[in-house]
Amino acid sequence: MRSAPDVPAIPTDVAKALARFPDPIRAELLAVRRLIFAVAAQTVGVGSLTETLKWGEPAYLTAATGSGSTIRLGIPKSPEGRGAIFFNCRTGLVETFREQFPDFTYQGNRAILIAPSVPLPHEQLAICLAMALTYHHRRRGG
Repeated sequence: MRSAPDVPAIPTDVAKALARFPDPIRAELLAVRRLIFAVAAQTVGVGSLTETLKWGEPAYLTAATGSGSTIRLGIPKSPEGRGAIFFNCRTGLVETFREQFPDFTYQGNRAILIAPSVPLPHEQLAICLAMALTYHHRRRGG
């Protein structure tokens, strides 16, 4: 999946939060950010995203349509040297991802962990991101 040609500029508060992450992890999380916007642009019903901070970390919400569950980017408490794509632990999304993509590294029922030393699995991550961005829409039977 290619990046959306019109990935918006990073809001100042989000840019400051991203600047606190170590360089290799920040680069990976910025790649995930581009993928989130690409998936949103290519997924019917998602609409525009709201990019904000939740718990001091970059978060992506489908506020305009309410179609999905929040995706948040950050660093897990452990293991060190990894980034994390956090999902709402009450949704069951990570359990679903684990069934489809057992080779990913997970943190409980809340995150997919990414390592700067391993290429991002763009296509598989895009599927997970689309599922999160359409979570409420799918639950409503849309």
